[in-house]
Amino acid sequence: MTSKYQIKNIDLSPKGENSIYLAESRMPTLARIRRRFEKEKPLKGLTIGACLHVTRETGVLAQTLKAGGAKLALCGSNPLSTQDDVAAALVKEGFNVYAWNRNDSEYYNCIKSVLDHKPDILIDDGADLIVIAHKEKKTLLESILGGQEETTTGVNRLRVMHERNALNIPVIAVNDAIVKKMFDNRYGTGQGVVSAIKALNILFAGKTVIVAGYGPCSWGMATRSRGLGANVIVTEVNPIRALEAVMDGYRVLPMEKAVLEADMVFTSTGCKDVVVGKHFKNMKDGVILANLGHFNIEISVKDLEDVSSKKKRIGEYVDEYTFSNGKRLYLLGEGRLANLVVIGGHPSEIMDLSFSVQALTAEFLIKNRDKLEHKVYTVPNEISEEIAKVKLETMKINIDSLTEEQEAYIKSFEIGT
Repeated sequence: MTSKYQIKNIDLSPKGENSIYLAESRMPTLARIRRRFEKEKPLKGLTIGACLHVTRETGVLAQTLKAGGAKLALCGSNPLSTQDDVAAALVKEGFNVYAWNRNDSEYYNCIKSVLDHKPDILIDDGADLIVIAHKEKKTLLESILGGQEETTTGVNRLRVMHERNALNIPVIAVNDAIVKKMFDNRYGTGQGVVSAIKALNILFAGKTVIVAGYGPCSWGMATRSRGLGANVIVTEVNPIRALEAVMDGYRVLPMEKAVLEADMVFTSTGCKDVVVGKHFKNMKDGVILANLGHFNIEISVKDLEDVSSKKKRIGEYVDEYTFSNGKRLYLLGEGRLANLVVIGGHPSEIMDLSFSVQALTAEFLIKNRDKLEHKVYTVPNEISEEIAKVKLETMKINIDSLTEEQEAYIKSFEIGT
């Protein structure tokens, strides 16, 4: 018999309720969707299993799915990103929550607890929920209608599964929705560089910041770092993205050379061993290291521990590594998602867009469940456009509309007239 929840402390719920309330006030797009869901109940009778960062914004999404008629079982998608007060508040509201901060050893057991609720839809962040369902809960796959994946890393994992004929449910790549990738990845993750400011009150102006990769997330980090006055160097393995970085005005160097100048190093590539022992040895004193990629594999913590002589916790999420020559390096969030761990995740205004995509994608999945094959689908552009339209309306921003003559002119291209 599965317990209804496993969290740190139910008595934290009042603080969590206030936190969710504050987030909701900054998520008007999702609020409008919730009002419609309350009337139409598009998710009635369904059980949704979700593996997401348990933040106040996730609380607003949970309430929206419930308004649509769904039951929800939720676990955290990172051992350090759960906001314990939010988890408590959600339990008070009747949700099944299996998450607490620093649940490293129980992380996968929490995922299995969610699957024990026999969900009809899986909402994932990193693909651990979907992967474990395929590996350890195969009998559930026959009744699962489909999944939704929030991250670049997770979508890549699931596409590999499809290529290997190992994906046995349809999955919607929420991450690839235009309104998610353009805003969440660029502006949400990009703002994550301020985790270094919160953790160590560091000044960016005049510093040299290394940004590993130049995908949407790293583009955001490079842009925000430069906006704060830093000199930014980009490292890349993809020639097209490297060229884009050059055209955007950044210096592009191999990591081995870039680290010689670094004051801060940010990673968000989705790949392992981006910063390793040889890089740590060549860094100068005082460098700050922060990973914003989904898994804690980009900055090799093992190598850092091997090449240093002493480790000391100097802040809630700051570890100081001292070398035999006295040099010190500072790692944020134990090499995990620094933006989630240190500053609580993306701003509510950004998650308003991403979680609106999640809510409408769940509705789309239900409406089209008999048409979907076992592969990875992109969110229809109509969903992104509708969300962008509503977001602009909530911001009191008006845009132009095509005249009938203009629409006829554009349509004439399609028929060759």
